[in-house]
Amino acid sequence: MKPPAFAYHRPSSVSEALDCLRTLDGDVRLLAGGQSLVPMLNFRLARPDHLVDLNNIAELDYVRGGEAAIEIGALARHHRLATDPQIRAAVPLLAHGAASIGHYAIRRRGTLGGSLAHADPAAQLPLLALLLDAEVLCRSASGAREVPAADFFQSIMTTALEPGEVIVGVRFPVMPPQLGWGFELFNQRQGDFAIVAVAALLALDAAGRVSTLNVAVGGVSAKPVRFDDVTARFLAQRPDEKWLAAVADVVQSVCEIEETRIPAIFRQELVHVLTQRAIAAALQRARKVPQP
Repeated sequence: MKPPAFAYHRPSSVSEALDCLRTLDGDVRLLAGGQSLVPMLNFRLARPDHLVDLNNIAELDYVRGGEAAIEIGALARHHRLATDPQIRAAVPLLAHGAASIGHYAIRRRGTLGGSLAHADPAAQLPLLALLLDAEVLCRSASGAREVPAADFFQSIMTTALEPGEVIVGVRFPVMPPQLGWGFELFNQRQGDFAIVAVAALLALDAAGRVSTLNVAVGGVSAKPVRFDDVTARFLAQRPDEKWLAAVADVVQSVCEIEETRIPAIFRQELVHVLTQRAIAAALQRARKVPQP
């Protein structure tokens, strides 16, 4: 199918893009990587009056490293997230998760900002942004603001972005070396969206007890979910197989799964299995780091 007719705009700066959002009448859509929007256009699920193409805005494609955080531009492609040395060193979980997105051709076009703005609850980047305490950097004609990922994702394909606002970047805290991580997803075919995805962070203290444990699950509800209240029960304990199973049991029991074409009972089992695997991987990585 072909997309419906629309007026095409190609600004060369963020200011020009914001002017488009401020002055154009009707439905205005932003085009970044186009891996979600273009199919929606072709299937007539989206019928914008204006399409504002952001791909000519060089200032949105950057990686800026720092001691405490790394800032990544909204137009950074998934392939760059997966391969950039600064990102791999500062936020290895983000790089690993980005490498699992779609296929190579999709990773060469899809963008960080586009994925977060689209807010598909089964996508990798919203899940990882939530778990990693990312801040979404937004700008409008009236100013700039920083929105924690926990507040940014509101429902399926619904975010805290306000009218006339665009994502310009995302700030991720640098992961300390002692923080182990794990990421597991299950899909029907390689490259498909996850039926369920689980990401975990874990750190140990000098006595080998768990000092940090965070788990987030995607694909089960209208937005990715983080279970800090649940995982707090398992801190200050020495992790073993029984401990791993207990964490997975509790996460599975409190995970509210919305019914879709894939039965909830099947996804509940996936939550249990993938949670156990993700935490086990995080534990293995944490144990490889010498303790102070």
